[in-house]
Amino acid sequence: MAGKPGRIHIGVGGWVFEPWRGSFYPDGLSQKRELAYAAERLTSIEVNGTYYGSQKPESFARWREETPDDFVFALKGSRYITNRRVLAEAAPSIEKFFTGGVMELKKKLGPINWQFMPTKRFDPADFEAFLKLLPTRVEGQAIRHAVEVRHDSFRSPDFIALLRQYKVAAIIAGDSNYTQIADVTAPFVYVRIMGTSEDEAKGYSDAGLDRWAQNARDWAAGGTPSAFETIGPAPIGSERRDVFLYVISGGKVRNPAAAMALISRVSP
Repeated sequence: MAGKPGRIHIGVGGWVFEPWRGSFYPDGLSQKRELAYAAERLTSIEVNGTYYGSQKPESFARWREETPDDFVFALKGSRYITNRRVLAEAAPSIEKFFTGGVMELKKKLGPINWQFMPTKRFDPADFEAFLKLLPTRVEGQAIRHAVEVRHDSFRSPDFIALLRQYKVAAIIAGDSNYTQIADVTAPFVYVRIMGTSEDEAKGYSDAGLDRWAQNARDWAAGGTPSAFETIGPAPIGSERRDVFLYVISGGKVRNPAAAMALISRVSP
């Protein structure tokens, strides 16, 4: 594994959550300052609101302006794209998603999380048609795509081969009961960990935080952590990869503390 490891981006889902006021956000901090405060302590945030509906271009521009230069936003793709019976018919909705203001994030636009419902089964022909619709560049900027699938029919070598062909990441649903797919299929890795507990001050035990920090370092260096079961053959080569890791759900009030603890562990 030669060369410098990829960058590890760590954060949480969203930044507006009332129980974080007083536990993560200081008492008296105005809601308008919450994004800036979170972005000073995290290195990325996954935006869930884009799954449910469109946002104003001005909102994306404001998020860009309120965050540090090296901050990155992952966005959930619209549910009107993924929650349809025939994915091959999603072209107009995909175009609308990318022309609706998301490009106002500019270089702060990270991966797009295309999340599918647990009832969505793997249809190889239709899923490949969907992957073909995903743009690799928009307005001259490279776009990274990841898919979050939750039906066991996707645990197939054919699915892994398709994702590798189109350089789309399979999202790893860590510490959850969701379908587990840990194969590296893209030049980056996207992980959502869901095992925080309110009983732990930092969401996870020290051992749990150490484990996830080491996993992230392994992926960034081009490896695959040995604890994860894979479905297809190992990827060819051991190139460095950027890693996007989000602490999601679980004991949500502790998620910012877990993310900050992980950042401190992976920082040089």
